Amino acid sequence: MTHADTSGRLPDAFLRPGSSSFVDFLAGHAPDLLPGRRDVGGASTDGLAPHATTIVALTFGTDDGGRGVIMAGDRRATAGNLIASREMEKVFAADAYSVVGIAGSAGVAIELVRLFQLELEHYEKIEGSLLSLDGKANRLSTMIRGNLPLALQGLAVVPLFAGYDLDRGYGRLFSYDVTGGRYEEHDHHTVGSGSVFARGALKKLWRPGLDADAAVGVAVEALYDAADDDSATGGPDPVRQIWPVVNVVTADGVRRVADEELAASVERIVDERGAAHRAAHGDRPAGGPRTGHQGGARA
Repeated sequence: MTHADTSGRLPDAFLRPGSSSFVDFLAGHAPDLLPGRRDVGGASTDGLAPHATTIVALTFGTDDGGRGVIMAGDRRATAGNLIASREMEKVFAADAYSVVGIAGSAGVAIELVRLFQLELEHYEKIEGSLLSLDGKANRLSTMIRGNLPLALQGLAVVPLFAGYDLDRGYGRLFSYDVTGGRYEEHDHHTVGSGSVFARGALKKLWRPGLDADAAVGVAVEALYDAADDDSATGGPDPVRQIWPVVNVVTADGVRRVADEELAASVERIVDERGAAHRAAHGDRPAGGPRTGHQGGARA
């Protein structure tokens, strides 16, 4: 007969030498706590669990002046045809020099991001130094691959990762697929339900050598375009004072852009588009009477 240890000492697993990876330790000591080990009964939950939507990321600056990266996400989470949340945050600081944005099943994605943050903090404490940016990207890839069983049940997570590479001296950007495949992107990238529309906006608005302020404006405008065509992407909400989450990563670390700055950027976009509409159509309201058969769409 065995008795519980009441001495107050940590279990042997906590004292055994091993990997500096917290995820590896958790897999050996308490694998049921890993996101990919959860069981949802074999049934697809697609459309039932809240889903995060559109994330955009882009580089800015020059190699001479310091090239950083910006990541932005809208605030809407959906569950089927319903809005589950208008104020969800989807872009997080992974550590002092990197950020991660989530698209896909919101609950699993947030759990994975928190574990990723803990993984990087654990490594830093054990090794006494930061993990390299490539190392961070690879660790996230491994964690996404571990979530594959849940992805096959409809709870997929597809993050976007970016950071400032202290060894190379510039910002870098990585995308993933549900199997954990890692791909380094250049210039800009998007993920989520509105990514097609946001990517089209970035192709036209992004240019080499943007400064940080101009790049923030491009990111906000790309999200604005995505929200205009994708019902699962939430646009800026001046009534509720809800703005996108935008993080800037440079050699100085991660900085979250203030809501006041984002409000000014949104106001500029609305004014410019309003002026363009009036120049094209005068004071005639959009969507006047139509004739002929309108197939497909339903009220």
